[in-house]
Amino acid sequence: MNHKLPIADQRRVGRAVVALVAADRRVVAGMVTLSSLAALAGLGGPWLLGRVIDAVTTGGGDSHVDRLALAVLACAIVQLLLSRWALAVAYRFGERTAARIRETFLERAVNLPAAVIERVPAGDLAARGSTDVDSIATALRDILPTIFVAVVQGVFLIIAVLVLEPVLGLVGVVGFTGIWFVTRWYLRRAGAAYLVEGEANSRLADELAATTAGARTIEAFGLAEHRLAAGHEALTETRRTRLATLRLRSVFFPVAETSYAVPAVLVLLLGGFLYFDDRVTLGTVAAAVLYLRQLVGPIDSILIYLDQMQSAGAAFSRVEGIAAVPAPPPFADRVPETERIEVRGVRYAYDQGRDVLHDVDLTVRPGERLAVVGLSGAGKSTLGRLIAGVERPTAGTVTVGGVPIADLPPHELRRHVVLVTQEHHVFRETLRENLMTDAPDERLAEALRTVGADWAADLDRDLGEHPLDGAQAQQLALARVVLADPHTVILDEATALLDPTAARAAERSLAAVLHDRTVIAIAHRLQTAHDADRVAVMDGGRVIELGTHDELVAADGPYSALWTSWHGGENLPAPA
Repeated sequence: MNHKLPIADQRRVGRAVVALVAADRRVVAGMVTLSSLAALAGLGGPWLLGRVIDAVTTGGGDSHVDRLALAVLACAIVQLLLSRWALAVAYRFGERTAARIRETFLERAVNLPAAVIERVPAGDLAARGSTDVDSIATALRDILPTIFVAVVQGVFLIIAVLVLEPVLGLVGVVGFTGIWFVTRWYLRRAGAAYLVEGEANSRLADELAATTAGARTIEAFGLAEHRLAAGHEALTETRRTRLATLRLRSVFFPVAETSYAVPAVLVLLLGGFLYFDDRVTLGTVAAAVLYLRQLVGPIDSILIYLDQMQSAGAAFSRVEGIAAVPAPPPFADRVPETERIEVRGVRYAYDQGRDVLHDVDLTVRPGERLAVVGLSGAGKSTLGRLIAGVERPTAGTVTVGGVPIADLPPHELRRHVVLVTQEHHVFRETLRENLMTDAPDERLAEALRTVGADWAADLDRDLGEHPLDGAQAQQLALARVVLADPHTVILDEATALLDPTAARAAERSLAAVLHDRTVIAIAHRLQTAHDADRVAVMDGGRVIELGTHDELVAADGPYSALWTSWHGGENLPAPA
């Protein structure tokens, strides 16, 4: 069953933002300083232009007006230089912070419990690591610096117009309340809308990934129409969510832009009355209008990018949501002293559903070969995952040498137990790199020969350009087991995709290499059970029989019925 990764709440996102800022606080302090100085330089222009108007209306000298004009030019140049400098510092901050987010995401994704990775849709994790991280990086690099500088400039401009003439300044600020109301309306809806859009993007990515990965199956079973319908449904949902956010923008931006003219109109009307009443000069009214018109620039920048910040904020919630995945209990500080595996009173249920294992008791002795058999759905693979430490039992214990297997650190766990399943990942790298060890080439070649990988003569073969088929991928996985050299190997239908001859050859090779190690084989081929030291028969999540092949056949119970059915169905002679 697929499950969604969590979404971080605003408090967690806020803490993450504070941590990112604190990690580069000196640069942030530089941004604040440079932006403040740029804003202060920008305040000089409107005030000086007001003085120019007053000088002209009162008959001031040309030289005085020229000096004021030069001062206006100087303020503009200083503001431009300081603003550019502040933006350059901010861009560097954005790039470093985006890199930290990517590195943190990758570290968290790699450290997610295997059980979580297997159950969440692959598209969800991929979308968070690509689309969402890119959205945050764009916001930090291109949007946040512009908004930050605009906010600083806006604050200084509001202060300046209020200090210049409090009445006119207050009227002008009140004139912007229309923008405040429409922004509040927008923000109440945009965050949730963008989260829904992000979820739809994840679903679409998951559908595309599933269709691509299953291309051969789709072609073989004529499932193209079914997959096209599923993809069309995901595309329709993505389109619907994007139109929903578009509708919000189509209301927000027109109303906000219409409101830009209101403050200047109000100040001109009131300023005209005050001017004719000799309470303010014409230059003061002009300066107030210029300040308010200059304020439009920062507000416009903020509103334009506010929409993208909502999208980035939703993306940040999704990326930071990985940190909200419940952490596993602390690793055990003990090292197993023996290789004995004990399963005691184990029950297990997937995601608090009904139990799929019921009071399982089993001891796996060091060095023995144990076969676990049963019909599909009996709980064989689940038991294998518990013994491998992939899952934790709902009740009871699974230990190796007296230490809970799931509590062992990953590096220690893989020294003791390795699970090999039908599904094997092949990286788009060379064969040597896919074996994931620093062992010398001679050891790699020996491991490949051991599992019958005659095709693997060239260790530099690029498996991205020359992909493996299913049988070759399984042989690669078995070679990894040989190189890992654990004391217990769990084979969960590990040779299922090999033809019978190749499968038997691989199993004989493994038996030769692992003759002094513990092997737990989960299989439908009862030939594996016949060759095992003991056989555990499972049904309905319980171990219902345990013994040697001969003992269980002689007991004439469930295993005997399975053996008779398989032996007759396969039309094979009885093993010697």
